[in-house]
Amino acid sequence: MGVIASGMVVTGAERRGKPKSVQPGNREWITVIQAINAEGQAIPPFIIGAGQYHLANWYRESSLPGDWAIATTQNGWTDNEMGLEWLKHFDRSTAKRSNSRYRLLILDGHESHHSVDFERYCKENKIITLCMPPHSSHLLQPLDVGCFSVLKQAYGREIEHLIRCSINHVSKTEFFPAFYAAFQATMIEENIKAAFRGAGLVPLDPELLEVPRFPLTS
Repeated sequence: MGVIASGMVVTGAERRGKPKSVQPGNREWITVIQAINAEGQAIPPFIIGAGQYHLANWYRESSLPGDWAIATTQNGWTDNEMGLEWLKHFDRSTAKRSNSRYRLLILDGHESHHSVDFERYCKENKIITLCMPPHSSHLLQPLDVGCFSVLKQAYGREIEHLIRCSINHVSKTEFFPAFYAAFQATMIEENIKAAFRGAGLVPLDPELLEVPRFPLTS
């Protein structure tokens, strides 16, 4: 939560040692589960913070949209229960966007995407799931190919700005407005469509999906 993105630093030739950016003095895990489509749309994020209780004062003054979903687990990671809650969030966010009876949801292989309750909910709500091959998300997942890197960079700039304002401890109160600003700036139609294009999915570019790009497994 309190980490600046890595970057190049310009310094004088006479300086000895490697210059380093100042980092906030705290670390806390936050999970953001995100979905996008080939039309360049992003559904509201599903954010999981570490904590026993969900406190509204974390984001009361950050002007977060009302459709953003915020939940907590003890360690800020997702699990089967959170996976199901995210699926319901996905359902609410996409039901009115589809002109078809069915929706296709492409996932990675995380265990929370394959629980009995998750699969039952998909079947009951006409959501077809397709799991990507192992070790391929960096090639096939548009979020990994083109969206998360620019989001991380934008968030890092927001945290760097906080440090320059002498805010050296990034709590959830600082996280939410910083992440909101980064999300609004980067999770846009242009970047999302470029990510699908970079993965060779839309428009379909078989040359980007050649077998040699994938690691051999036994």
